[in-house]
Parts: sequence; C-alpha cells; structure tokens
Amino acid sequence: MSDYIINKPDDFELNETLECGQCFHFNKLDENDYVLTAFGHMLHIIQTEKEIVFYDTDEKLYMDLWRNYFDIDRNYGLIKERLLKKDDKLKEAIEAMSGVRILNQEFFETLISFIISQNQQIVRIKQIVAAISSRYGRKGEGIDYFPGATEILAAGEQGMKDCKAGFRAKYIIDACEKYAAGELDEKKLLAADYNEAVEILKSVKGIGNKVANCIALFSLDKRNAFPVDVWIKRIMEAMYFHKETPVTEIEKFGKEKYGELSGYA
Repeated sequence: MSDYIINKPDDFELNETLECGQCFHFNKLDENDYVLTAFGHMLHIIQTEKEIVFYDTDEKLYMDLWRNYFDIDRNYGLIKERLLKKDDKLKEAIEAMSGVRILNQEFFETLISFIISQNQQIVRIKQIVAAISSRYGRKGEGIDYFPGATEILAAGEQGMKDCKAGFRAKYIIDACEKYAAGELDEKKLLAADYNEAVEILKSVKGIGNKVANCIALFSLDKRNAFPVDVWIKRIMEAMYFHKETPVTEIEKFGKEKYGELSGYA
C-alpha cells in the first residue's frame, strides 16, 4: 500500500494533539513522528512543515477513518474566534496550544483508558495502557492493539492488577461487564444527549463526573462536555474565582460560559 499525503491543515499540530492528555495509546518515534492504533488499524504518521504523511494508507482508509479521527474537516480557526468572543482570557491558552484538535476516538478504548487515568500522570497511564495491550491485545509492528472487553474479562481483575491498574482494576472489569451486556451501547450513547450519556457512563463503578465528561468529549462527540480535573480546577480558580471553589460550581460555570464550545475551551 502506498502513502497518503495531505497539506497540513491550519490549526493542526500532531504532537500537541496526541500529547495533550486526550489519548494514551501511541509511541513517539521521533519529532512529529508517531505510531498509533485506532479502530483496529495501525498508523505510522509524520508531520512536516507543510504536509502530513499517512504511511501505508490509501485514499479510502484515510477518508473512512483517519480524516474523521483527526477531525481534519473542522474549522478550528472559527472555533477559536468564537471562543475569544465569549472570553478573551483564553487568548494565552489558544496561542500556546494552537494546534490541538479533539480526536474522535474509539469508545471502548477511551472508556477503559479514562478509568485508568484517575489520579495518574500521563506517563503512567500510557504505561498501563501499553501493558494491557501487550499482554492481552493483538500484536502489531511498533505498537500492540488495545484488547476488547472479551479479552479483558478473560484476564480478570488480577490480570488488570498485574498491569499495574491497582484499585482501578475492579472498575475496568465492571465497565467491561456492562459493555459486554449491552448496557454501554456506543450507538445509543452517540444518539443520546450530553446529560443522558454522562449519567449512563456514571453507572459504571468508579466513573464520576470528570471521567464521564472525558469519555463523552473524546469518543462520543459531546463537544459541550467540560471535564474538570485538578489542573482545570486550579486554572479556573485562578482565572475566575480567586478562591477555593467546588468542582460542581466550576463545571456549571464552564458550561454556561462556553456552551456548545465547552470541550474546546
């Protein structure tokens, strides 16, 4: 298969998009040179100054999968303009990370990855995701594939603990059981509105508002989600509240201020 090359879109930086904490299953080979898997496919991708090279990718695979995965068609320049009209305090953040795009990720892997993410740094999350993929997923060149619910359930809670998931192991198993039973149906969650999707996700043991919002934003197209982790909490307190503020209040403020653009903010 030959390579597929596109002109680098405005407002797109590969390293910023992959390494901002929205996905955890990729290997960096060199500067702006990565290998990753998504939806059962492996991708070796490089960004140059003017182009993005999708290695071993034909036009059909690019159009069917990677174009949407990297959110290529969306006008992020317009989104930034609209955000700045809502609040010019975002100018510094927009300039610092102007190339971040929200990936349209696979639901099941995102579900498990963000359960793993609780109280963890990105490096550690990546290590656990890689360990689960290596032990229980399909082998790939340069990176292993993330396993499905069947493989994780067969590994059991102890298998997840062996991959250093710790207390999250029981939550991973509960999520897999609910997924396998059809209680976490991706099509229904995509069709559901934001509030309904978040409530369904929170039926999984160990999933609270923050993790549910991350899953909704990064894999269920709920761009009005507003995940508040410890860092967003500190930033929002510094920018708007100037005092210790409950997470629920910050979430409510963010959603009201940014509306349908909350996730981008």
